[in-house]
Amino acid sequence: MHEHLSANLANWNERARLHATDTTGSYRIAEVLSGGSSLHAIEAGEIGDLAGLDVVHLQCHIGLDTLSLKHLGARSVTGLDFSPDALAAARDFAARAGTDARFVEASLYDAPAALGAQYDFAFVTWGAINWLPDIAAWARVVADVLRPGGRLYLLEGHPVLNQCEWRDGAPVFAYDRMTPRTQPLAFDETHTYTGDERPLTQTRTYEWIHPISDIINALISAGMRLDFLREHDLISWEFFPGMIEVQEDLFALPPGVPRLPMSFSIGATKPL
Repeated sequence: MHEHLSANLANWNERARLHATDTTGSYRIAEVLSGGSSLHAIEAGEIGDLAGLDVVHLQCHIGLDTLSLKHLGARSVTGLDFSPDALAAARDFAARAGTDARFVEASLYDAPAALGAQYDFAFVTWGAINWLPDIAAWARVVADVLRPGGRLYLLEGHPVLNQCEWRDGAPVFAYDRMTPRTQPLAFDETHTYTGDERPLTQTRTYEWIHPISDIINALISAGMRLDFLREHDLISWEFFPGMIEVQEDLFALPPGVPRLPMSFSIGATKPL
């Protein structure tokens, strides 16, 4: 296993164990276990009607959004992730919620073969593609796992935001607008993003910044048709210190700081 993937897997296995026992409320575990949804207002307002659809959630982590998609009307839901600890938590949540869901352990790039099926809707949100070195291959996977007429919904932290660090009370550019596949950005974070006070021991991770133009062109090259591109002033975690929670679990920059795009969403369809 490549050192970058190995480090990320160790980190995400540890995060999964923390997130599955989350006490901060960030993951909305109680809501999902009672038949509700963990989706935020942005994605809930953009995904459209799921009734009768077979849904695949790529990079599903501990599966709470996967179960939420079923609770919101999907005919079937399948989650895929590379972390065995995350999927163990996801299966436990499904059993506790009494929600029928399938979970598959595999690298994102191996998804078509691992899943062995195609779907009506692919769901990818919040901190997924920044862990992938090859965005063109990701787009081909999306196209491969969708049936003709199937839709992708992608919601992510904005790449412009990912270029920035917080210094002296303001965001400043610290990273190039795109990251070479063989030279990922290396980070060492002692705690996970939920505010959980329990420290991480597997702190090293590797990430890649993908410009929106690369993402869109990758989808087009994979045969997908772009339906919409939207930029948002909100993000689902406190990316910088001092951010303001303006909706439930959605954060904006504090007053007096120049506006940056915080997140973006893309809808795309595989033509018939």
